[in-house]
Amino acid sequence: MRRAARAADPEANLSVAQLELLSCLAENPGARPGQLARLLRIAPSSEATLAGGLRRAGLITRSGGQRDRRTASLSLTRAGEAAVSRWQQVDEQLVRSAIGELSPASRAVVESALPALRDLAGLIDALADAPPADPTGPPPA
Repeated sequence: MRRAARAADPEANLSVAQLELLSCLAENPGARPGQLARLLRIAPSSEATLAGGLRRAGLITRSGGQRDRRTASLSLTRAGEAAVSRWQQVDEQLVRSAIGELSPASRAVVESALPALRDLAGLIDALADAPPADPTGPPPA
């Protein structure tokens, strides 16, 4: 999908990581930088680097708390919202186009699998949200 999206929209000058941060912010408006880092499972320094570039590009804004300027929340600008929308549209068009190229029998199989694929995506999201497993394993009985 990433390679096809880049080929379909060569003018998109954003990395996949930047697009993921924008998408995460679209789903969590006003999120704090630390929240975004946790949601994306990246280091806070990586989030800061990505957010800094997106701020300079005019795609997100950072605002401080009213009582404590050290607290910050991030929001998409109109340009940021447009970038997320464009990325979603490109992805949707790629999937539609690819499905259109399938044989009728293969298309029917894909369509019948969609409910299971939605369930699978939900389970994968739940795994991503679960606390990390203890590397030492379960406590001895």
